[in-house]
Amino acid sequence: MRLGQDELNYRPETLAVRAGQQRSQFGEHSEALYLTSSFVFKNAAHAARRFSGEEEGNVYARFSNPTVTMFEDRLAALEGAENCVATASGMSAIMATVLAHLKHGDHIVASNGLFGATVQLFSNILSRTGITTTFVPQTDPAAWEAAIRPETKMFFLETPSNPLTEIADIRALTAVAHAKGILVAVDNCFCTPILQRPLELGADLVVHSATKFLDGQGRVLGGAVCGSKQLTEEVFKYLRTAGPTLSAFNAWVLLKGLETLKLRVEAQSASAAQVAAWLENHPKVARVFYPGLPSHPQYELAKTQQKSGGAIVAFTVKGARNEAWQVVDNCQLLSITANLGDTKTTITHPASTTHGRISPEARAAAGIGEGLLRIAVGLEAFEDIVTDLDRGLVKIVG
Repeated sequence: MRLGQDELNYRPETLAVRAGQQRSQFGEHSEALYLTSSFVFKNAAHAARRFSGEEEGNVYARFSNPTVTMFEDRLAALEGAENCVATASGMSAIMATVLAHLKHGDHIVASNGLFGATVQLFSNILSRTGITTTFVPQTDPAAWEAAIRPETKMFFLETPSNPLTEIADIRALTAVAHAKGILVAVDNCFCTPILQRPLELGADLVVHSATKFLDGQGRVLGGAVCGSKQLTEEVFKYLRTAGPTLSAFNAWVLLKGLETLKLRVEAQSASAAQVAAWLENHPKVARVFYPGLPSHPQYELAKTQQKSGGAIVAFTVKGARNEAWQVVDNCQLLSITANLGDTKTTITHPASTTHGRISPEARAAAGIGEGLLRIAVGLEAFEDIVTDLDRGLVKIVG
């Protein structure tokens, strides 16, 4: 069923199961999967009304499909957003967000702790269109304000950051940006709307890689942009023409993922807190980065805008690349892959994987050293996860 305004007061676990559902004439209980490239019309006038937007309804699967719409409506309800536009991947969601709202000559201020592919997109792809980016420290609102130019049109941040889990003060940065008429877009991939709702903190747009926690089982790619109808309508116009479309099948899989989102994220976050505490007490670990630990520099801030520390833990071993790789190579349980948000715990060496394509100088500025490892905690037993990590850690000399 499509939930009315009163029903949007339901709690997240209810919205994750019920929001956005549209039943066909067959009255199916589970969401239907509509595998079609186009839709037919009653007559020529009906087709004209649909194509012009005078009448709502499906036209062509590049930009309209009932299964995709159900996913969009459900995620919008979870984020507390007026609207959502789904895309083919998280990166296409970021690209759509920027190109829908910026043009040649415009400027972005972004965190220097962004995901490596996002840094590449801003530095090497968007720069070709004449959209420039200044990267600043994630945790320093004064640096964001100092980087503003007359042509600055967007702040783009990812909080917690990938992989160091730095926390940006969304309220503070939004206040700085809005005073200058600048849009604020937040990548909410790590927290999901279960742990953090950036729109409630003042952000204008929320971006997701639905591939991660929203699916939660490593099956499909997807992305999404949530926000006001006015702002997301510009994203839709871009998607309709450029075509980075979420497939109906992937949307159907993501709908099933959302049903268990709260259960998974809360369980994974609880386990991650245990893993982080264990790592902090390990003699071969130099430092742990986890917002749920009192030792985290933004621990108090995280408590004000997140419901928990999340499921991502980063740590630096005592040593450099050889020692970090030793930990990775001795894992027998953890999956050696750069994906995250899965029910299966994953481990990766960011300097040689997710951030391997950015320059050494950019990695250094972002604090990504050769001894850094990132874990995305899954649903295995905490004891089995740390036993697996210890296989490599105990072999580090010194």
